[in-house]
Amino acid sequence: MTTANFTTVQQNINEIADRWKTERTDRQSRTALHRADIDELAAAGFTLTGVPTTHGGLWESIETSTRPVCDLLYTLARGDSSVALVASMHPGVLAVIGWLVKPEIDPQRQAAWTEQREWAFETAKAGHFWGTITSEPGSSGDVSKTSSRARPAGNLDEKYLMTGLKHFGSGTGMTSYMITTAVTEGEDSVESFYMDLRDVPMDGSGGVKMIAPWEGHGMIATQSHALSFTDFPVTRSAWPNASDQIRPLATAPVRCMFTAVIAGIVEEAVSTARAQLAKKHDRLSPFEQIEWSRVEIEAWQVRKLYEAMLNGMDDPDTRARQVLLGKTAIAELSENLLTRLSRVVGGSSFSLRTPYGYWAQDVRALGFLRPPWGLAFDEINRTTWE
Repeated sequence: MTTANFTTVQQNINEIADRWKTERTDRQSRTALHRADIDELAAAGFTLTGVPTTHGGLWESIETSTRPVCDLLYTLARGDSSVALVASMHPGVLAVIGWLVKPEIDPQRQAAWTEQREWAFETAKAGHFWGTITSEPGSSGDVSKTSSRARPAGNLDEKYLMTGLKHFGSGTGMTSYMITTAVTEGEDSVESFYMDLRDVPMDGSGGVKMIAPWEGHGMIATQSHALSFTDFPVTRSAWPNASDQIRPLATAPVRCMFTAVIAGIVEEAVSTARAQLAKKHDRLSPFEQIEWSRVEIEAWQVRKLYEAMLNGMDDPDTRARQVLLGKTAIAELSENLLTRLSRVVGGSSFSLRTPYGYWAQDVRALGFLRPPWGLAFDEINRTTWE
């Protein structure tokens, strides 16, 4: 089977990101995604990041494919951070549900699993984006605290009706399919489901109602809306009770993908400021010189930590912890760095005519992406002693 090529897709993404940079003022003022951008990424081959090479896509393995996928996201983030973050969810969720990272499972479930995988890969090859809407109010980002319920829809295998509240549905209205979680009727464990949101109205008439549009201070155009589901059709993963087996495989690459977006923003912000300040570097005050030196130090640290995360993917025994440490450290560094950078640029950094204020808020997203701050530090502490 003919497969796609990362080099060609990277070239396509480079061209897109370069053009998007020239549109930065308009893009950073947007509060919603544009369908044209999503379609352009699909045409460039990005959705193939969620398709194995065996099925004509880009993904080969966790060890060999995480880095080139992150390179694409890093590049996109330098052009449009919101679109890049939504794009990162696509290969991420196809890994989280297990299709991308676990082709073979229990023989008793293999046939159904293979059928779901092949169907999902065909949707991605057709240019459809996948997203996620698993987080729930009051759960602090802990999926094990999911309170949504799913009841069987008649006698159809794996077909259910879900009821519950969800938020942080990045790409809502643009992603064709989303994964989610719920507790099935008569069971106690949290299970993975997926749903078809194509052409579904958000007024409640079809079982989905937008209860809070995304109005975040950062990543403002990601459409990470909060939704209420009432008996909405969902399909259960063909591999039940598998989260403990999938999570160790999918966690690290997904966290790298999220971090790639933030690392790309940091690189673009520092490069832009450096070019701007070069014209007056000999007139910087002592405080500004020190702060800029710290910016350079912290930008170097971000680059090195990001590279260490990607290198850490080679060791399956330690990758989860290495990546979590890197992601959490970069989340803190990025916030500090953008604050320092703004001090040197000056009060103009607060103007809507400059990009720095937007970037300062965008990088804060990393600390709240899975795992969010509380869960991240809990996991770091726990794995220290394990």
